[in-house]
Amino acid sequence: MPRADFYLIDKPRFREEPLLLVCELARKALAAKQFTLVLVRDFEQAEALDDLLWSFDDDAFIPHQLAGDDDDADTAVLIAPPGVDTADRALVINLRDACAPGNFDRVLEVVAADSAEREGSRKRWAEYKRMGFEVAKHDM
Repeated sequence: MPRADFYLIDKPRFREEPLLLVCELARKALAAKQFTLVLVRDFEQAEALDDLLWSFDDDAFIPHQLAGDDDDADTAVLIAPPGVDTADRALVINLRDACAPGNFDRVLEVVAADSAEREGSRKRWAEYKRMGFEVAKHDM
């Protein structure tokens, strides 16, 4: 059964920079040898995440790139803005307003500490449940 995990940002560290949580989740996925697709809202967010993955931890190296190159299949973390086609991966981190499209085993929904974000996450939660996903909530 596919799984959807909702990470609700609450810690001050993540409130100030929600993309730090994405970096932490990507690091955990890499440690578990899971190739990851990050669905970002727009190209600006893609570039911000790309920059942050290089600098968030001096001791961490997370192989990543913006999706759309010939070596996408060999890159551990792909960052995909809307309009960029990528192959499905087993693990997806979703930052978009809609449920993650495609075939995957697990989706991680990162939800900022904002009332509009929380309302959108409730709708996605219900949609994932309707599609037969096991869903879980984690306060971060």
